[in-house]
Amino acid sequence: MASQRPNGAPSTSVDSELGRLIVEHNLATPEEVEQCRSVRNERSQSGKESSLSDVLIEQGVVTQRQIGRIKKTIDETRKGHQLPGYILLAKLGAGTEATTYKAKQVSLDRIVAIKILHRRLSEDPEYVERFYREGKAAAKLNHPNIAQAFDVGEAGGYHYFVMEYIEGKELHKQIADGRPYSEQEALRIVIQVARALEHAHSQGLVHRDVKPRNIMLATDGTAKLVDLGLAREVADIETGRAEAGRAFGTPYYICPEQIRGEMDIDFRADISSLGATFYHMVTGRVPFEGETPVAVMQKHLRESLTPPDHINTQLSAGVGEVIEVMMAKERRRRYASTGDLLHDLEDIQAGQPPLQARKQVDAGVLTGLAEEAEQAHGEDGTAVLEGRRESSMLLPAVIILAAALLVSLIVNIILLTS
Repeated sequence: MASQRPNGAPSTSVDSELGRLIVEHNLATPEEVEQCRSVRNERSQSGKESSLSDVLIEQGVVTQRQIGRIKKTIDETRKGHQLPGYILLAKLGAGTEATTYKAKQVSLDRIVAIKILHRRLSEDPEYVERFYREGKAAAKLNHPNIAQAFDVGEAGGYHYFVMEYIEGKELHKQIADGRPYSEQEALRIVIQVARALEHAHSQGLVHRDVKPRNIMLATDGTAKLVDLGLAREVADIETGRAEAGRAFGTPYYICPEQIRGEMDIDFRADISSLGATFYHMVTGRVPFEGETPVAVMQKHLRESLTPPDHINTQLSAGVGEVIEVMMAKERRRRYASTGDLLHDLEDIQAGQPPLQARKQVDAGVLTGLAEEAEQAHGEDGTAVLEGRRESSMLLPAVIILAAALLVSLIVNIILLTS
């Protein structure tokens, strides 16, 4: 309960917190709040006490319902969730598993973000283990484009994870209105996230949930990858077996192998999800839509991707090529490394063609032709005609096409190494 003045009016500290939150939630300007404070002070001097909330409502600055929501936020931060050494300042957001708060770390006098696991999940060993795994995974990473981890622990029955506070907005909020990013602005953000992923992958970690909600855009323009709640070490075979057959990820941005619940998820899953995010950024819509999450995931598995440059005709052909390689349904047709992806992104940013993507496409076509040739011949190399003479007539054309693609591949390799 908030402390009281002798005459029963709410304490100045509560009014101060109320005013700050009203401004932070864009319900009023700092000038409007200050003007209402002046009115309250004038009344106090004349012996007529009023709370700041009363004056704000009387002056028509906010509504009773808005004040109610703000007071609820204050109550939530003041009861039950207090952690030793931290002062909770405001609720930043809540999910199905945890609530995140803006807080002050008293010992170092700095602002941090604290994620607190919901009490009902604290009794579930699987959720608690995953929560601590996130903290440990984040602690392994040290990169300017990844939110830094500070501490993880338990107090009063609540499990918490302390991390870097990022002043800014989620990428999701920036694209929610359906307006696409310009190609250059999208590249600037995606390159930063790709660098973050390259660092994580070099440490043997796969994020497994790259999406706009997990990319924060700081006020200085820095993109930060957050929420390693689904991150997993590639070498963690035991966890892979335990999770086999279960689809972890977000339907709009998930890759096919995660939908199938495959055990050996690697860096190419993150490349695919970043590709889906990139697609959303430059087209203003998600790659696949459906009435249910299952319908969306089925399209990821079976439906061809509409090229992004067919939706946004202002895009360069290079961006379309890169996204299609990133989101290839067969992961062997995606980029061979996160470094290769970065090379292409930086080349497009500099006005150069994406040679790595083209090399991957050429290699994919050659592989496809080889597979078709195997299907058209028996194990002993003899053509299986069975009355289909026309198939043998196509063989020279297939050989010529394969040769042309091989030449193209060699030329791209020469250009790449020159």
